[in-house]
Amino acid sequence: MPRNNDLKKILLIGSGPIVIGQGCEFDYSGVQACKALREEGYQVVLVNSNPATIMTDPEFADRTYIEPITAEVIEAIIAREKPDALLPTMGGQTALNAAMELYRNGALARHKVKLIGASAKAIAKGEDRQLFKEAMLRIGLNVPRSGVARSLADVGRIAKEIGTFPLIIRPAFTLGGSGGGIAYNPDELDQIAGRGLAMSPVNEVLIEESLVGWKEFEMEVMRDRMDNCVVVCSIENFDPMGVHTGDSITVAPVQTLTDKEYQMMRDAAFAVIREIGVETGGSNIQFAVHPDNGRMVVIEMNPRVSRSSALASKATGFPIAKIAAKLAVGYTLDEIKNDITRETPACFEPTIDYCVVKVPRFTFEKFPQADSTLTTQMKSVGEAMAIGRTFKEALQKALRSLEIKRFGLCGDGADKDVDLETLRLKLAIPNAERIFYLAQAFQKGASIDEIYDLTKIDKWFLRNLEQIVVTQKQIEQSALASHSIRVMTEPWAVTLTADQIAPEIFGNGDELLRAKKLGFSDNQLGYANSLKPAGVRAARKQLSILPTYRLVDTCAAEFEAYTPYYYSTYGDENERRESGKRKVMILGGGPNRIGQGIEFDYCCVHAAFALRELGFETIMVNSNPETVSTDYDTSDKLYFEPLTLEDVLNIYEQEKPEGVVVQFGGQTPLNLADGLKAAGVPILGTQPESIETAEDRKLFAAMLDKLGLRQTPSGSAVSTNEAVQIATKIGYPVLVRPSFVLGGRAMELVYNEPDLRRYMASAIEVTPDRPVLVDRFLEDAIEVDVDCISDGETTVIGAIMEHIEEAGIHSGDSACVIPTFSLSQKVLAEIASATKAMARELNVRGLMNVQFAVKGEDVYVLEVNPRASRTVPFVSKAIGLPLAKLAAKIMAGKTLRELGMTKEIVPKHFSVKEAVFPFLRYQGVDISLGPEMKSTGEVMGMDVDLGLAYAKSQMAAPPPLPKKGNVFISVKDSDKESVIPVAREFVKLGFGIISTSGTAEALLEAKIKVKKVFKLHEGRPNVLDRIKNGDISFIINTPSGKIPREHEVQRLKICDRDRPPLRRKMKMSILAVFLLSSALFAAEEQQKESNPMNATNEVAVIKTSGGDMVVQFWTDAASNTIDNFKKLARAGFYNGTIFHRIVKGFMIQGGDPNSKDPAKENRYGEGGPGYKIKAEFNDHPHERGVISMAREPDPDSAGSQFFICLAPVPRLDHQYTTFGKLIKGDDVLAKIGDAPVTRNSMGENSKPTTRVVIEKIDIVPADSVK
Repeated sequence: MPRNNDLKKILLIGSGPIVIGQGCEFDYSGVQACKALREEGYQVVLVNSNPATIMTDPEFADRTYIEPITAEVIEAIIAREKPDALLPTMGGQTALNAAMELYRNGALARHKVKLIGASAKAIAKGEDRQLFKEAMLRIGLNVPRSGVARSLADVGRIAKEIGTFPLIIRPAFTLGGSGGGIAYNPDELDQIAGRGLAMSPVNEVLIEESLVGWKEFEMEVMRDRMDNCVVVCSIENFDPMGVHTGDSITVAPVQTLTDKEYQMMRDAAFAVIREIGVETGGSNIQFAVHPDNGRMVVIEMNPRVSRSSALASKATGFPIAKIAAKLAVGYTLDEIKNDITRETPACFEPTIDYCVVKVPRFTFEKFPQADSTLTTQMKSVGEAMAIGRTFKEALQKALRSLEIKRFGLCGDGADKDVDLETLRLKLAIPNAERIFYLAQAFQKGASIDEIYDLTKIDKWFLRNLEQIVVTQKQIEQSALASHSIRVMTEPWAVTLTADQIAPEIFGNGDELLRAKKLGFSDNQLGYANSLKPAGVRAARKQLSILPTYRLVDTCAAEFEAYTPYYYSTYGDENERRESGKRKVMILGGGPNRIGQGIEFDYCCVHAAFALRELGFETIMVNSNPETVSTDYDTSDKLYFEPLTLEDVLNIYEQEKPEGVVVQFGGQTPLNLADGLKAAGVPILGTQPESIETAEDRKLFAAMLDKLGLRQTPSGSAVSTNEAVQIATKIGYPVLVRPSFVLGGRAMELVYNEPDLRRYMASAIEVTPDRPVLVDRFLEDAIEVDVDCISDGETTVIGAIMEHIEEAGIHSGDSACVIPTFSLSQKVLAEIASATKAMARELNVRGLMNVQFAVKGEDVYVLEVNPRASRTVPFVSKAIGLPLAKLAAKIMAGKTLRELGMTKEIVPKHFSVKEAVFPFLRYQGVDISLGPEMKSTGEVMGMDVDLGLAYAKSQMAAPPPLPKKGNVFISVKDSDKESVIPVAREFVKLGFGIISTSGTAEALLEAKIKVKKVFKLHEGRPNVLDRIKNGDISFIINTPSGKIPREHEVQRLKICDRDRPPLRRKMKMSILAVFLLSSALFAAEEQQKESNPMNATNEVAVIKTSGGDMVVQFWTDAASNTIDNFKKLARAGFYNGTIFHRIVKGFMIQGGDPNSKDPAKENRYGEGGPGYKIKAEFNDHPHERGVISMAREPDPDSAGSQFFICLAPVPRLDHQYTTFGKLIKGDDVLAKIGDAPVTRNSMGENSKPTTRVVIEKIDIVPADSVK
């Protein structure tokens, strides 16, 4: 049957910022959904707050709103856009929760919007723990013994009914197990359940019997409206129940079920999706199986596209999100073609003849105080996926994809040697490195049974690990590996030619080939044989042991595949196809981690699009299953492979592209640049030598000296004593960091010599080619980021971003603003000049990021990165130009002049980027911000008003802003004067003020009511006590020096992770602006709650010689313009003016006081109060009946003239200020619009032949007009 033709416009909700449990897989699904719906002719309206997503690029939706994902904001968008349907299943838990709130508050019914993809009833049954349990029992499926609690009293009662600990706590409607956990005693139960109740949007948790140690499985299922069901992919968790599936190694297809067990689980999955009522889309259903008796229970289901859906899509080549979108609009599975085979319909279940392994990526190194135990609450920030012919091969490839300096399961020189007692603990308690400890246990002689008893990991998996370890030992102990050449004691020491290595060490190559089939890397084989990886590579080539590339085709080669999506293996037929086209290879960023996330994938995708536009065949190499870059149709060829030198060179040698792009994928591909160039691979864009100059502190300092640019006193050290000498010379405090890192890894602000010695001893590895950098830290400086683009001759500034926090906080964690708001023109000119000079000196071809510090009027260069930065997507959205696309075209030979970009674009609105943090997941960590990056994602706020733009960014960044309570204010002396207006605004908003003695005295002197509180060393109760007691909602703290900063850390460590402080080091100027705007914003939001159409309680009655028209003002449009219009009207300013301009099919314009005297020309800005007001733009379109304010060419002024639209005029949106709409008098508007006209003095056919007089404009209460 055909698609649903009753629908014309569909609203899609994105997932917002990247957070643990909800990553860039929802950008992937959102992009697929947008493309699928637009292919079918639907208009798509998208709302998402994350600027780093491909889905928020303007070409993917008909209307895109980068706005906070709240029910209030979405309802305003619905009121404006009038969509027919809402598709909530593509944006993760965020979108689902927002959709349900819109359903519950009646917004969907009010605006006649239909939920598609999943009904409200299905969502509730899938997400509500009690409803789900009842549904499963109704269809005869087992569930764990459990009860739903809505209070701590309920929790205690249910725990007694279940009878035994441990207990599992699962909050309803939360993300990635947020707020959940495993309780082993009553105290832990109260703590975890209390947190879960607070975090659940419906204040509900499931208390469940423990299934820890059971085997865990997932089924990715789709169903259409004709009740056709398919299993897209079956997934088995390597780790047993007790570890969140997002933190577990997972394997597809399932490996340890018998065919009968699989069919029983498949039937159960179909029964679940039917009972829940998901009729047009996909669901992820999780099962647990007892390892001894085979009892199967249903754990939960996600009635939406999930994290596992992205994995299943990449594992099988079956585009779940795309097909789910088409099912949502009425298609059936048999009506949808498989894109890969172009023959089989989507009702054919995918069949795969390979094994897929996903391994989670953790970043506990960023949070050393965090508990690294893995439980039911997800903690990983990313994942890598690999494909192989066997589990062993896929696992080893996945492990070397993690970017943690491991090249396989074992035998790569990175094995940790721990004693047996520690090893038993590491095996018994799930942790991020348990997979490597398993290998070590086998190396120490542990049996499969011993390890199973400790871990409950299925013995099939353990046998496979044991086989890898045994093979590794055989490689080391074989006669070949024990050749006399191994007398060398230093690994990598031997240097032989390839024709010597092959026969001397690897013989006829049989053992080498067997090892490669098991996934062993050249690094592992080299380490075992005292060879550099390049030596192993040379030997392999000499022995013709080369990888082959197989297609991912969804059908186990039963049908021809038309989408080149490859994985490598050894010994099989090579299915790679040659096109004969010009080719470029793009290296992705690998798994997401803090410091390298979705922003770099965004750049890689843009590069693929741009190079394809130029006629190149694009080849994408990446290992991240969550991303748009690894979608099968983003590039012309996709290689799902580890981003190691070995794997990339293998692909290069087969494809032979014209060049490789390393500039867009973050630090991962940059780390390969030197090795690739040494192997003869042409690097496109900025060359590795320039990267070296920017990263090597001595070379960089020399370059700045040559260019005459100011830099902070600094030095580079390769030993502790050298670092101490440099710090003593330049003066403390100093900022210390390693070379060649991303995300501020291991950066620290150091105030004295003992701390510096501790840092050098424990924090980093220092080598002569990787020295530690020591810089004088500039306290109280303003940090500035610049993104620019250069073709080697011309350099254009993309944007200059001013940080809201002061220097010392990593740029990825600081909020920043485009355009700048406090820097002088002299400083801006110096920044631009310095940026262009460095780009020219480094011979940049593509993108470059520069970080400056500004102290007073002095500009210091902090660092330069001649590559794409994480701010590129934000800048691109702010200025409306795709910088990464332009940079890719420059790398292919285009110039900026040819691309039409020759000067900086300064937007007429403000854009604010705010960071989003994972502190809620890591209890007990230091949540203070510093030079090492800690954020996982970002949001964006946009408005013509800086304060409102900032307020929007805060609304978009979880958790929600407090609306009441106390503000703790403690600032350094230089901030005491500027904090006074801030405190006043908080008082006006209804907050109380709590301060330490010095700040309190300044506030009391300014006649601001304040409660004093002790500092930490002054007595009790002190500020820590007040925080622990929940008395403080905001913290405003600007510490200076070591001791105040240490006190700040102590305060922040015990802050409630559900409500972290708003800002620690915010500039007082921006905070004051934010608060002023937030007061207005809060008033507007309060009015919206009782007035969903955003109408004010006053209207304008425009009395004309042709009749009366009534205008309803909007509260969310343009407050200053409305205020100005009202003042002019009340002052009689418009009385006797005329509609002097009527443009047919466009508008009627009037309100110029000079129109009273026909001898005077019409002009703006004279003759009345309040003329020169800042232009305000909003998202209300120019449609028939909309009133808009005419203005001068100067964007920062507006006059008295207004016009009323006769028809939609979208070209005027964001060019003129809309502020209301006719609610009465459309007939009068039509009559005036139809009046005869003649040519005016400008030659325009718009001068009325009969005067239409505006007799007066009355401002009256809305309820006085019938």
